[in-house]
Amino acid sequence: MTPSIMIVSLIFVGISMLVSFALKSKIRKYSQTPLRSGFSGKEIAERMLRENGITDVQVVPAQGFLSDHYNPTTKTIALSQDIYEGRNIAAAAVAAHECGHAVQHATAYTWLQLRSKLVPAVQVSSSLVQWVLLAGIFMINTFPSLLLGGIILFGVTTLFSLITLPVEFDASKRALAWLDRTDITTAEEHPQAKDALKWAAMTYVVAAVASIVTLVQYILIYQGRSRD
Repeated sequence: MTPSIMIVSLIFVGISMLVSFALKSKIRKYSQTPLRSGFSGKEIAERMLRENGITDVQVVPAQGFLSDHYNPTTKTIALSQDIYEGRNIAAAAVAAHECGHAVQHATAYTWLQLRSKLVPAVQVSSSLVQWVLLAGIFMINTFPSLLLGGIILFGVTTLFSLITLPVEFDASKRALAWLDRTDITTAEEHPQAKDALKWAAMTYVVAAVASIVTLVQYILIYQGRSRD
């Protein structure tokens, strides 16, 4: 890894840590704000699924903080224990967001389908990219094509990060629209749910930007060697 790439990586690690800290702080804050409707995360998720005509997805508890996710393969929405049992704004926002992914799946949302198709390629590239790029930097004068291979692998993961953005933003949009037209959140609670999801989305934005910047740097290194 070159000094410039290392510096940029450290900068984005710092930014990512700050955003992650802000997200955790927001989730903890809104976890302490009771939901006036009194619904739990599990009840909210099941209701949103039901009202969207989805009957083949189960809502199950999961271990870990912010481990919430939708699994399209097993058709399950896994909610961390605090979200699953919570009767607060954070639980409402997160549960509805994960249901947003289930709705995307049920309606064949284009960006979600595209991301799902990329998963096998991303799994392969993620396991190889660091080693190929490292070897490519060390052997750039004798075997520059190796760095090009690393750039292609890194490009796959960058593309995945970019495609993830509309998927996450759309899931939050669906969640907030549904919360707004139901009795789950009040007019005062809705902006707080929106704020929680905004910071969750920011983690994906930072990851995507960091990936793009790093990819560009590797491309410039390769182009510089090619000109030599």
